[in-house]
Amino acid sequence: MTAATTQHDHDLSHLLRSDGFQEWRREVTALGGCAAPIHLSGSSRIHDRATGAVLAEREGDILAPCGNRRASVCPACSDRYASDAYHLLRAGMAGGKGVPDSAAAHPRLFVTLTAPSFGPVHTRRVTARGLVAPCGCGDKHHRDDPRVGTALDPDSHDYTGAVLWQAHAGKLWNRFAIRLRRILAGMLGIKVRDFTDHARLSYAKVAEYQRRGLVHFHAVVRLDGPDGPTTPPPAWITAEGLNVAVRDAARSVSLVVDRPDGTPLPLAWGRQVDIRPITSTAAAALEDDHGEITDSALAAYVAKYATKGTGKSEATDRPIRDITHLRHLDITDHHRRLIETAWELGGLDQYEELNLRRWAHMLGFRGHFLTKSRHYSTTFGAIRGERRSHRLGETLAALDTPVDAGSVLVVNDWQVVQIGHRNDAEREIALGIAERRREQRRNGNTDARRTS
Repeated sequence: MTAATTQHDHDLSHLLRSDGFQEWRREVTALGGCAAPIHLSGSSRIHDRATGAVLAEREGDILAPCGNRRASVCPACSDRYASDAYHLLRAGMAGGKGVPDSAAAHPRLFVTLTAPSFGPVHTRRVTARGLVAPCGCGDKHHRDDPRVGTALDPDSHDYTGAVLWQAHAGKLWNRFAIRLRRILAGMLGIKVRDFTDHARLSYAKVAEYQRRGLVHFHAVVRLDGPDGPTTPPPAWITAEGLNVAVRDAARSVSLVVDRPDGTPLPLAWGRQVDIRPITSTAAAALEDDHGEITDSALAAYVAKYATKGTGKSEATDRPIRDITHLRHLDITDHHRRLIETAWELGGLDQYEELNLRRWAHMLGFRGHFLTKSRHYSTTFGAIRGERRSHRLGETLAALDTPVDAGSVLVVNDWQVVQIGHRNDAEREIALGIAERRREQRRNGNTDARRTS
């Protein structure tokens, strides 16, 4: 038995026997099993706005969720983030949370834009007969082969181009959106500056890492009227017309940056552009027999990527402070080269504004994983505000004399004392609580869903 195992067993035994274990467990359970809770000390008071009287108060030490969206860091908080992302995404497709149900009748597409090739990589392609086709290396890779997605010839692979594309992916999306509006304006026969007087382009997109280490974007694109989802779009632009416009914009948009030696590097989307219509028909499957995607299934499908970092790329979700630490990471040589390239480019004055060393652990990708246009649907802030209001309502309803939330003022005065559990034993129990909550949700337990 190692010293680490002995210490863990001692910590676990001490925790289970401690007088405060049940209270600690209740607090961690209330957080859904947060893996890195924030320890706060201070007070919270609820005042009557009219009289200033204190209606309820709490003092002492409490735990707050870390709020990290990445499943690899905190499964509990990432589940909550995914739930919020689901509601945000689905509201923009099917209505709800301020979006009228009529928005579901607007032209809507599920669009996937990919990165171009920067050199051949190991692939696993399955034929129509279900047979695995040979890779360029001659092998037939199994599903979990770590070589899949890595460069066939690392020496000739364009790692510099890949990292620079990744660093500008967000800008490329912005140019795509601008170009799409221009194309739609042309289809309407109006000037670009007048487009918002006739229609609005609404979207929500999520970035997903491919195994080769580059992101592609999944996006829900919707065409609205001039006031957003509350007004119908021009009748003469259908989902088919929007499809044509999206494909044209994806094909034609590009930008040019300089390589370290000054050579121009054109950046564009990859040739693989997938566009599918969205239907409101309820179905368990993601796609129906016609290749259409149901809005509820699509929202769940896209939301799950919002909780992932570079997990699919086998890199790391934590920033790299010292490049020498890279040798301690259990990653493929391909992803190691991407990180090293981002670090090297980050040390050059010409790429200073890209801040690539800060984003080296993300293989150069600097954007948010989930972004949306203003009129697409509700916001994360609004969804979290609803959750806070619900909890405040429960507190006020439990008072001796229940009052309305609009008549009170909540004053919080909390200071951060510590972040994370005190030892691995606490973290282990918290992760167990999170896993049980996840299993309860899978089994349809409403109490578990309510706390998410």
